[in-house]
Amino acid sequence: MRFVIVGAGRVGMRTARVLREESHEVVIVDPDVTKVERLADAGFEVIAGDGSDETTLLDLELDDIDGVAALSGDLTVNFIACMVGKRHECRTVLRVDNDDHEYMIGKYAGDVDEVIYPERLGAIAAKNALVGGSVKAVADIAHNLQLVELTITPGSPMRGYSLSELELPADSRVLAFGKDGDRLQLPDADASLEVGDRVVAIADFGVLREVEQIIVGESGRALAQGGA
Repeated sequence: MRFVIVGAGRVGMRTARVLREESHEVVIVDPDVTKVERLADAGFEVIAGDGSDETTLLDLELDDIDGVAALSGDLTVNFIACMVGKRHECRTVLRVDNDDHEYMIGKYAGDVDEVIYPERLGAIAAKNALVGGSVKAVADIAHNLQLVELTITPGSPMRGYSLSELELPADSRVLAFGKDGDRLQLPDADASLEVGDRVVAIADFGVLREVEQIIVGESGRALAQGGA
């Protein structure tokens, strides 16, 4: 697949490297000539230009591009790049750095396929690293939904039961399950829940605490909060 990345900052370059490692073709657009020259020397396909300039983007033959990731630190540039990309039926990803723009993005960027908040993702990773324990936030899916990985503890109310016997509140679902030491897989209704097994669930924030109590138990939650 072939992708355009607008912005050669940390987020853009990490994304470009991952895509290239997976054998995708990547074109990077950035206005910093010095940075462009350095990336070209490193073997990247890179264009010196304004990612919000229609002519610059059209010169990349967007009709043959699978996706546009607008990952610069400038929301206006990112928004325009996504609008141009969407016009040419590209999948679009919009970077937003400020949570204060969430309402505006929700109202005016409905055509964008994905909106990412790098600072929010970084905060989730930092929280998991600091807190540890049996409850790990994976991602905020929306302002009211969170994806979490929960580990069965010795004090879990569901220890010894099967996944089919796991009854979660409304507004929550089990998405994946993994035995201790094994990779995550799609849920198997007959799988037993033992210490160290992991359950990945999506839940509304209103029922998240209840989901944690059911799967992890109070002792595991206390550990996840650093013994608080």
